[in-house]
Amino acid sequence: MKAVSFQKSLPAADPQSLLDICVDTPVPGVRDLLVEVRAISVNPVDTKIRGGGGPGSPDGPAKILGWDAAGVVVATGSGVALFKPGDEVYYAGAVDRSGAYAEYHLVDERIAGRKPASLGFAEAAALPLTTITAWELMFDRMRISRAPGGGGKSLLVIAGAGGVGSISIQLARRLTGLTIIATASRPETQAWCREMGAHHVIDHRQPLAAQVRAIVPAGVDHVLALTRTESYFDQIIEAMAPQGSLGLIENVAAPLDINKLKPKCLSLHWEFMFARARYETADMAEQGRLLNEVAALVDAGQIRTTMRENLGIINAANLRRAHALVESGSSIGKVVLAGF
Repeated sequence: MKAVSFQKSLPAADPQSLLDICVDTPVPGVRDLLVEVRAISVNPVDTKIRGGGGPGSPDGPAKILGWDAAGVVVATGSGVALFKPGDEVYYAGAVDRSGAYAEYHLVDERIAGRKPASLGFAEAAALPLTTITAWELMFDRMRISRAPGGGGKSLLVIAGAGGVGSISIQLARRLTGLTIIATASRPETQAWCREMGAHHVIDHRQPLAAQVRAIVPAGVDHVLALTRTESYFDQIIEAMAPQGSLGLIENVAAPLDINKLKPKCLSLHWEFMFARARYETADMAEQGRLLNEVAALVDAGQIRTTMRENLGIINAANLRRAHALVESGSSIGKVVLAGF
């Protein structure tokens, strides 16, 4: 089968950073689905691992990246009960297994969901990793209430136009009663945040606290710090209401003084969406369940795809372009590729 591999940690512009290869089609194991990949999206985790960092590395000598896919089940391993050949699925997979930059890919059935029927494969591939990250962070880690009304509480989403920010805003708008404040610095990213459902948009190039308190004078109750947390940390604390919750998804570039959270009794929550699959937790199937719930919301017209750019077929040259775009920090929503 065709696949795209990385063998050396090189800049995305280097022709050797990602390579077109041919490898054997994998054989499904216990609870595995063998999926014919129709579309993928590129995430920061892909670029970080290619660059020599990141939270793990794909198994096998081919070193195939990619943890966002949509496709069709073509075979199943023993013990599979949730899917059958012919089913259309979307999923993020497991960072410790070979990735989805390949014509065929293995994924545990428990972390796959049924693809939204109203979306094409490219549109669906934009959603899984960021959706799982946003959902787990807000509802599993920070325990944000899904009760109607929101109790007058508020949510600040830093970097609202990014992949996780885009879906976080939508989920919060559709499933909670929170007042949503997003940050964005350019007219096009500000407009995108409003399209996603943000009630207010502020500029993260300016001090955050004064802007937040002009909207919610008592301070914001929940904060999703989705990028550069170390740069915004003091402003975030100043902007927050007592007994609020702060959620993080990225490794911080410099140590945070968490003692600063104590005076306001603020709670800190880490999200790593690969943890359930890596440790095969008892609730691992929650990822498949939440993807199915989001698929229903998409098909009901409540949630939209966050796909912004489709760079064409899945090959090394187009993936190098996608990696460079993600690494630029200027992309909006998600970057996808489709077909071989």
